[in-house]
Amino acid sequence: MVTTPKGLPHQLFHSVFSAFRLRTIFLGLCCFALCLSQSMPARGRAKPDGPDKPYALIFGTVWGPDNLPVYGVTVKIRRANEKKTRWELYSDHQGEFAQRVPAGKVDYVVWADVKGFKLADGKHLQPGEPVQVHVEYDERVDIGVHLK
Repeated sequence: MVTTPKGLPHQLFHSVFSAFRLRTIFLGLCCFALCLSQSMPARGRAKPDGPDKPYALIFGTVWGPDNLPVYGVTVKIRRANEKKTRWELYSDHQGEFAQRVPAGKVDYVVWADVKGFKLADGKHLQPGEPVQVHVEYDERVDIGVHLK
């Protein structure tokens, strides 16, 4: 009888290592299948607000009383036929903001909420008139929100 260096019979030595190889190959195939399934796009499961859904863009600038853009102002957007705010965002360092809205013929109201907001020099701002925005289809609408 041929023995291995550790004293195991030759057949037992090969059967243990062949079982180990089979487990390693099986584990490798499972990992490969998992990675492959994660990298492939899911079919039939579209996100409701996915990138393929059409949208319109309301793009605007918040202007101060001195006609300079104002940073950090809260901008609120709602549909004209509703009372509740749908979107709330902030103007960036150039006073600009942008919000995606569903495409279609819809009227929106955009305004600046300046409660508790004051400029670097300590002056409090007053809100201007709300801006009426009409959106048709999937378009970009540019507006300006002026503060007093």
